[in-house]
Amino acid sequence: MEYGLIGAKLGHSHSPRIHGAFFDYSYTLRELTAEELPGFLERRDFQGLNVTIPYKQAVIPFCSELGETAKRIGSVNTLVVRPDGSLYGDNTDHYGICYAIRRCGMDLSGRHVLILGSGGTAHTARAAAEDLGAAQITVVSRRGPVDYTNVYDLRDAGAVINTTPVGMFPNNGASPLDLARFPDLTGVVDVVYNPLRTALLLQAEKLGIPHANGLDMLVAQAKLAGELFTGQKISDVRLDAVCREMTAQLTNIILIGMPGSGKSTVGRAVAEKLGRQFYDADAVIEERAGRSIPEIFAEEGEAAFRNLEHAALSDLCRQSGVVIATGGGAVCFARNLPLLWENGQVYCLRRPVDLLPTAGRPLSTSRLRLEEMERERAPFYRRAAHCTVDNSGPLERTVTEILDNFRR
Repeated sequence: MEYGLIGAKLGHSHSPRIHGAFFDYSYTLRELTAEELPGFLERRDFQGLNVTIPYKQAVIPFCSELGETAKRIGSVNTLVVRPDGSLYGDNTDHYGICYAIRRCGMDLSGRHVLILGSGGTAHTARAAAEDLGAAQITVVSRRGPVDYTNVYDLRDAGAVINTTPVGMFPNNGASPLDLARFPDLTGVVDVVYNPLRTALLLQAEKLGIPHANGLDMLVAQAKLAGELFTGQKISDVRLDAVCREMTAQLTNIILIGMPGSGKSTVGRAVAEKLGRQFYDADAVIEERAGRSIPEIFAEEGEAAFRNLEHAALSDLCRQSGVVIATGGGAVCFARNLPLLWENGQVYCLRRPVDLLPTAGRPLSTSRLRLEEMERERAPFYRRAAHCTVDNSGPLERTVTEILDNFRR
């Protein structure tokens, strides 16, 4: 292997895609057991490596020299084979987290920073906060002097950096803190990048607090690691561009709107333009239930249908980089909204009531009922959507407007 990532469990890592956006070299994922690690490092069948959990400390004894950042933090996530065959180890996570903090507009200077977690990433976050001028740093952990019950006594906290896996896929929806209990917060960073918006970041967004996820950190540390591998320098302009590109590639496009507003038709067209997978949530529900939606309503009632809908959206929205058309009433239920938002950009399609069909739609029984439904649902659509698009004209115009907005 030329370059790559080693760790115990790598799953669906984005690292090959990120490195490929910066550099023209092969990048391989290699899962290793603890027993396999020494032999792999000693064989030197690589030119450079990124290192992830649980080996960021385990690789240190194999290094002939460490960079100053790695020495200070006691953690190595980048290895380079030197011309003499020796290993140089450094830490590019520090650069990554500093970049993420700056990029979202956070200013740690003079502030009290809460670091959630006490593992290796927490040590990196602490060093970053120190270098960015934090006046006070408090580590919050389950067993430390400051835990998740008495942390709320620290009402002067000005920033939060979450280094725990709380809220990470597949345990979406969990949050380590209630941010509303810290009135002076000016920034929140969550090192989790799947989902793109954890429950913690969704609350920060709701409160209007600058925030960043772990994707910017991942991209920035990969850029610096690649520079160490190759000696090639990457500009900040290119780094910013790759962060935007990666976010766009991983963000779902989700369509909401009245029954018959064209969500499925538009969704298929958008997916085709982008080369993405398209999912119709109602079709998924019918496939799973083995019955049509009118049959589900008739046999079990709306409550049963809504439970099926929530389960389908839970699965669909946890994917990345897909296009999803939802049912017309999905956004009327608060429990569905975080599912749409955590990985998605939500577009509401608007079409005049007199153009909406009623056939085969159990809640759209007449034109009068459609008008009433639109009045009832309009506030829910406004709340859920990031953007509203008129879909009363040509399909191509609607698709173009969505894609133009998404690319911006």
